[in-house]
Amino acid sequence: MAAPHPIRPATAADVPALAALKRATFYETFVEGFAIPYPPADRARFEADTYGEATVAAEIADPAHATWVVEGPDGALVAYAHVGPCKLPHGDVRTGELELYQLYMLQGQQGGGLGRALMERALGWMEGRSSRDSGSGRIWLGVWSGNLRAQRFYDRFGFRQVGDYHFAVGDHRDQEFILRRD
Repeated sequence: MAAPHPIRPATAADVPALAALKRATFYETFVEGFAIPYPPADRARFEADTYGEATVAAEIADPAHATWVVEGPDGALVAYAHVGPCKLPHGDVRTGELELYQLYMLQGQQGGGLGRALMERALGWMEGRSSRDSGSGRIWLGVWSGNLRAQRFYDRFGFRQVGDYHFAVGDHRDQEFILRRD
C-alpha cells in the first residue's frame, strides 16, 4: 500500500518539527504505550541528547546519514525514518555497514502501510551503499526486546536476531535485540 502522503528527504527547514516528532513518537511508544518507567531526569537527558534540534540538524547535514519525513494533510510531520553508519555493539559489524536508527510514526498513522513505505525507502537507500562501502550488503537495527509488533515487522523484511545489548536512556538501560539483514 502506498503512503497516503509523499515521503521526502528531510531538510534543514524540518529540524524543529522533526525534533518535536521524534520526542512525541518516543513518548507515545515507550512511555505511554509500553509504560517503561524511565526516571524523568534520564528521559529528559536522553531526549535532549538524542532528539534535540542541534542533534537533528547535524544528522540531516551529514551525508553519511539519511532521514525521510512524511507530512499529514495539515502539513505537520507525522512519520520519519533515519539511517546511518552502524554503531551497534556487535563484533560482526564492518566499516561501511549501515543501520536503521529509527522508523516511527504517530500512533494515528499506524496500520495503513506508511511503515512499510518508509522501510522500503530506507532499505533502498541502504542496500546499495552497504554493498559498495562494506562489501557485505548487511543492514542492522536495534529493537526493544518488549516490542513484539516491531520485531514481527522487521522479520517480514528479512531481519534476524544476532545479538542483544543494553540501550541507554540516561542511566536507565533497556534490553535491546540486535537484528541483521544479510
